[in-house]
Amino acid sequence: MPRVHSTLFLFLSLGLSPTLIAQNATSQPAQAATPGASSNPSSDNQSTPPGQDPLKRPLSDKERFKQQKELRNELKGPYKRWLDEDVRWIITDQEMKAFKSLSNDEERDNFIEQFWQRRNPDPDSPENTYKDEHYQRIAYANEHFAAGKPGWKTDRGHIYIAYGKPDSIDSHPSGGTYERPMEEGGGETSTFPFEVWHYRYIEGIGENIDIEFVDTCMCGDYHMTLDRSEKDALLHVPGAGATLGEQMGTSKRTDRFNGGLENLGGGPMASSNQAKEFDRLEQFAKLQAPPVVKFKDLESFLVNHKVLNGPFFPFEVRTDYVKVTEDTVLVPLTLQIKNRDITFNTKDGVAKGEVNVLGRVATITDHVVQTFEQTLEVEEPAELLGKALDQASVHWWALPLKPGRYRVDIAIKDVNNPDHVGTWAEGIVVPKYDDEKLSASSLILADKMEQVPTKQIGTGQFIIGNTYVRPRVSAGPAVAVSFHRSQRLNFWMQIYNLGIDDKSKKNAATIQYQITDLSSNKAILDTSETSTAMGDNSANSDQLTLRRSVSLASLQPGKYQVTITVNDHVSNQQVAQTAPFTVD
Repeated sequence: MPRVHSTLFLFLSLGLSPTLIAQNATSQPAQAATPGASSNPSSDNQSTPPGQDPLKRPLSDKERFKQQKELRNELKGPYKRWLDEDVRWIITDQEMKAFKSLSNDEERDNFIEQFWQRRNPDPDSPENTYKDEHYQRIAYANEHFAAGKPGWKTDRGHIYIAYGKPDSIDSHPSGGTYERPMEEGGGETSTFPFEVWHYRYIEGIGENIDIEFVDTCMCGDYHMTLDRSEKDALLHVPGAGATLGEQMGTSKRTDRFNGGLENLGGGPMASSNQAKEFDRLEQFAKLQAPPVVKFKDLESFLVNHKVLNGPFFPFEVRTDYVKVTEDTVLVPLTLQIKNRDITFNTKDGVAKGEVNVLGRVATITDHVVQTFEQTLEVEEPAELLGKALDQASVHWWALPLKPGRYRVDIAIKDVNNPDHVGTWAEGIVVPKYDDEKLSASSLILADKMEQVPTKQIGTGQFIIGNTYVRPRVSAGPAVAVSFHRSQRLNFWMQIYNLGIDDKSKKNAATIQYQITDLSSNKAILDTSETSTAMGDNSANSDQLTLRRSVSLASLQPGKYQVTITVNDHVSNQQVAQTAPFTVD
């Protein structure tokens, strides 16, 4: 990829066209680059030094005053509406500043075109699904959240436009009798209309985000609130709507008004609520501010596709799919970096390498739904570093996603060699597991697999359920994973939606395992088992977990393939998964 000149890259990042760049770079009069500058030579008309950005030329006081006056007059009509309404919740401060600095309608039209193009998930397509969805959200907000003002101006409209439809809504449109949960003090009261929007994940904010909106004016204008007691219509009515602690005499009504963030009063959860007040305040601020990314330098490679300065930092990524619920699929991302590609620094007899990793998952409309960032460390005794360089470091992130199409972007940087940066991007399709259809997870070939203690179930690197499964990662998208004859081949797979017999209340399935030599197309392993003989109450469930381990000592070097076929004798359905591998 050719290196982009820094000045050209700056103009492109601000949304200016190459034609406009050429015009600005070659214009002689100062007013060509600066709106409001006089056309007659004067002490206020300063020339632009060679090589200096025309838009950043210092202005005289007179020029600045005239520019501001004309800007206020120019930003009317469609351009002012576009800035103040259409993109109010998604435009960055940098983009807003750049847009306000433009001098004519041609520049503004070009900026707007580039603004949407930068967000287009498919730049080669004439359609921009991100833009289409954004305006659909505005239309939805105006239709459903208007309350004496356009829906996009309301708090619910803001959140909907910025973060999309919540995963669930707890709605109380008429208010009325309300049983407080214990974390709000317990007891019964009466409320104003309110809603609680729940998001399973919001990029840059976290997981399980609850946002509460209250209509205290009873006019349909729900505002976002930090104080969960604000919906309590009897909060200031003496003797009414007592909390559980007030009913039992363990707290007083005056305890509610202790100067804290929320007026929830005393109760079993009072101290816990006080401890979480700063968390709620921080979440409130993040909802209205751009997400903070830890590795800003890596973000530029993901967002702006920044040109790499040094040698490419290679790495491999593997994606798998495991059903969690009807609407959620666990997507393990396994990242592999060869130790030889990492820069190690040796100190006190220990060689240490560090790699910053930043990743994000976005929908086809470029809405980011997941991010992950981590500093990976590889340490080896200095005298063993030579041997360790022939090995690879493997790391794992388990991301819960809804079924659908996504783009995964990952950037890595060698901390000890800042110019050593690598990027990876790929489109993935997270499957939807239909309840009526026999289906299976990914077939994972692992170099290590073992059951974990009860306390580790479901948590930690490479742990799926009660099993530690470390996937073998291939050296490229068209390359099969490789094993040595001294290793064992471990494979893991889950089966979903097995039929249950109405009479026996059990499943009835046959699982066939085959390993085929691809050079001769002959099966060197062909065995089967039934679900009823697997134990662990497997026959009583509509889901099975298959775990097998095979020695490779008897196999000759070559190309092979694992095939697992499941025949469900209750629903009369079949599902099969295959995975190639090589033995060296």
